[in-house]
Amino acid sequence: MEGCKRRVCSWWKTSSSSTRVLGFILPLMVVSGLVVLVSSKSSNWLFASNYYPWAWSSVLPVASSSSGVYGSFENNSSVLIKGVAPPPDDGGSGLELRRRVVGGGERQEAISVDYNLHRLAAPPLAVEVGEAEPPVEKRKEDFILTTNFSNVPPPSNDTRLLPLNSRINRRFSNLQILEATLQQARAAIRDAQRGNPAYDPDYIPTGPIYWSPSAFHRSYLEMEKHFEVFVYEEGEQPIFHNGPCGSIYSMEGNFIYKLETSKFRTRDPERAHVYFLPFSVTSIVHFIYDRRVDDHWRPMKQTVKDYVDLVAGKYPYWNRSLGSDHVMLSCHDWGPELSKSLPELFKNSIRALCNANTSEGFRPSKDVSIPEINLPGGRTNGLIGGPSPSKRPILVFFAGGLHGPIRPILLEHWENKDPDVQVHRYLPKDVSYSAMMRKSRFCICPSGYEVASPRMVEALYTGCVPVLIKDHYVPPFSDVLNWKSFSVEISVADIPNLKKILTGISTRQYIRMQRRGVAVRRHFEVNLPPKRYDVFHMTLHSIWLRRLNIRLHGVEDS
Repeated sequence: MEGCKRRVCSWWKTSSSSTRVLGFILPLMVVSGLVVLVSSKSSNWLFASNYYPWAWSSVLPVASSSSGVYGSFENNSSVLIKGVAPPPDDGGSGLELRRRVVGGGERQEAISVDYNLHRLAAPPLAVEVGEAEPPVEKRKEDFILTTNFSNVPPPSNDTRLLPLNSRINRRFSNLQILEATLQQARAAIRDAQRGNPAYDPDYIPTGPIYWSPSAFHRSYLEMEKHFEVFVYEEGEQPIFHNGPCGSIYSMEGNFIYKLETSKFRTRDPERAHVYFLPFSVTSIVHFIYDRRVDDHWRPMKQTVKDYVDLVAGKYPYWNRSLGSDHVMLSCHDWGPELSKSLPELFKNSIRALCNANTSEGFRPSKDVSIPEINLPGGRTNGLIGGPSPSKRPILVFFAGGLHGPIRPILLEHWENKDPDVQVHRYLPKDVSYSAMMRKSRFCICPSGYEVASPRMVEALYTGCVPVLIKDHYVPPFSDVLNWKSFSVEISVADIPNLKKILTGISTRQYIRMQRRGVAVRRHFEVNLPPKRYDVFHMTLHSIWLRRLNIRLHGVEDS
């Protein structure tokens, strides 16, 4: 031991100052490396193991591979889209709606080879760049740390003490601040799921009509607290900033008008979480469609494309996210087709559609299913309400024309065949349609030429239990609502067994379903001005959920 000490002392005296410093620093570097290795294995990062970003596992109803009322979803999660990476292949957890918008690397399938990015405002985040950060603007609330090495002398052979007040230089952009707010909202939703309910003086969701009442409630409150939507002001009526409010397409006009006058609208695009494209597909069809033209789709699609080109050239936000934080809404049957005007709009953007048909490209992980509501006078006066279950003598009712492939099968088997099964092509003039619904326990809601139908909401309005006969359909707000708790689903193949299936439902179970339908009705009511939890706010909430489940490129959780 003494010999070892003497050798070390002699080496220390004979070595130069630089060698002595090196001998002192090397052990410190080894120890530091060991500390980093150990700490990396025991990370407390919230989103470890690629968990992102949704807390409850029942956001979407689980569907089998066979085509049912909810459609077939098994291929949706495997589609690669431009700017969006596919969710991990982890079985059922793929229903947690995990999406990540990326800016670097190759662009996937969404865009054709000859498609040109919009040129004017700002370079897109996904064009042959490895890592593109959003633009940095000076804001008072930005957190700034400076680094100052001006007092550090140049290195020499002499040992010197370095200043210990060096700091990290970092400025957070508006986009990063927005993403941090969304991260806080996700954490609050997960906290509510763990048994920490939130107080609400108006309404607290409970019961089996919701997949996760506590998560939905907290998410709704977080939406009210944080969510901001920027509505592009470009465009003129009647095609833009306008829409029908008194027909089966009333959701278009009602949503556009209410959003533009709501507290969720922001005039500052830097504060917005999503960007709304305020065109009405119904107005485009009404004013631009010409059946005499061979390619009647072209002028309508060109209108949509020109509008997106306009806002993409004037603002940086479309190119920044490749359209993933932009929203369009349509209740017209041609809405899905016109969304194909741009590959990015169809593949990336949030599409709120009444015609939510998975066989036509509707993707529940990013698109929103909204209800089709028929408002003949623009109001719900006289449409809502009905007698108790004991005062409904008719088992099941339907009246409608031969539209699409399902209704002919229904009429063939049941038209004028059974007094308990009131199925008609057209009602006599002295018989009221709404009165028949109020007398019936179950109301059949089959698809027509398209999957959407106002009958589902009409049934809920009158207290009649909906019977859904649809293929590839995603019911409205099914990210939150458990439709199986207040409706009956019947496949097309089971139409001959319609009466047997409905009479097999016990009176007790029917009363439960009917009462749940009355309770869930508040989420489908149209109010002016809007009321909390009504159809306007539920539509916004579904859009809010989709925004929670995308993360813009370059923004990491810390």
